[in-house]
Amino acid sequence: MDVHVTTSTVRGTTRAPPSKSYTHRALLAAGYSDGATVRSPLVSADTKATARAVTAFGGAVEAGSGESLSDADALAVDGFGGRPAVPDDVIDCANSGTTMRLVTAAAALADGTTVLTGDGSLRSRPQGPLLEALGDLGVRAESTRGNGQAPLVVSGPLAGGEVAIPGDVSSQYVTALLMAGAVTEEGIAIDLTTPLKSAPYVDITLELLGDFGIEATPVDDDGDALDGAAGAAGFVVDGEQSYAPAGGSYTVPGDFSSISYLVAAGAVAAEPGEAVRIEGAVPSAQGDSAIVEIAERMGADIDWDQEAGVITVRRSELSGVEVDVGDTPDLLPTIAALGAVADGDTRITNCEHVRYKETDRVAAMAEELETLGAETTEERDALTIHGSESDLRGADVDGRADHRIVMSLAVAALAAEGTTTIRGGEHVDVSFPDFFEAMADLGMAVELGDEE
Repeated sequence: MDVHVTTSTVRGTTRAPPSKSYTHRALLAAGYSDGATVRSPLVSADTKATARAVTAFGGAVEAGSGESLSDADALAVDGFGGRPAVPDDVIDCANSGTTMRLVTAAAALADGTTVLTGDGSLRSRPQGPLLEALGDLGVRAESTRGNGQAPLVVSGPLAGGEVAIPGDVSSQYVTALLMAGAVTEEGIAIDLTTPLKSAPYVDITLELLGDFGIEATPVDDDGDALDGAAGAAGFVVDGEQSYAPAGGSYTVPGDFSSISYLVAAGAVAAEPGEAVRIEGAVPSAQGDSAIVEIAERMGADIDWDQEAGVITVRRSELSGVEVDVGDTPDLLPTIAALGAVADGDTRITNCEHVRYKETDRVAAMAEELETLGAETTEERDALTIHGSESDLRGADVDGRADHRIVMSLAVAALAAEGTTTIRGGEHVDVSFPDFFEAMADLGMAVELGDEE
């Protein structure tokens, strides 16, 4: 679907969608339980993939009477009690890397063989370190093509044990092992062979596990407990634990990755004298809440009432800054879009791992912003946007079948002269299905084309 965005200003109040990261983990945690309700979930293409996996393992994910899954305010999950059944069919993870990694470890618990696959993009993403870790734990875990990429074949059951794994490829490997390890006989002790990147995403996991009654601990080189994932040398989760949220339910917080586009839209295109007000911005372990501080450093007029969970942002003159996204990879596209509007250079560092997402997001943002008239310099582990040398003008750009690229280009299009056409607009369904409707309500001049 082509989306046409014309230069426009925005104002008014909108609400952040629920967190995709928390929803994935909550649905699977509820699956590991005997049953739980997940309230305020993000029901998107990616999280539906995790719901399908829970069902494939013998659980069930259902909306209320008369509701469709997509419109549900709460999902009732009939869990499989920590013992997933062998699926009747292949598990299709579609485009969801989070689903594939978390579910691969869950599949290792089944007493039999599970096959997992996904779309073309997902089949190109690295899974090798997780497969090797499961193999070291005594599980058959293989790539059918022998390249560390899906389709994957996993045969359990997993008893637990000690394992070493790199921390700089994907934090989701750690999350997957911690979630599965809690219901093994022996538990799992993880030793990181390289420093952990995206540590806040593991903090999300630790927070959610605690809410489901599971104890998992980050440790230093001496094995002493740490308060959070940053700087951890490893993690320990005891076995034979039971997933059970207090009161039988868990509520998903708002998503700061999605909030970042709303913040950026307000910073670059709020109507003079007006503001964009974002509700649902409740503090949590999400590292992407750093977008508030980053926007403020760039000169945005922004206020976050944490008690009320409301962010207010007004249009301001922005200046380039340097941002390390080692812990916040999903913010790179948003920061790049802001940099294209700001004066001076915006340099995004420590970002090589951002190349292994739905697409190579470093190259994608460099190339598509240049199509819009921005000047960029791309390095292996850094991206610089030369805002003072950029003159954004409407053009045809490719969203690269990546929800975050599409939404970030839409933000840049607000400030580009004329009309920008973004190919692949339908991919916002992955994390923010109502993105263009929300932006239109704020004043974005946007037209949605027909899907091919």
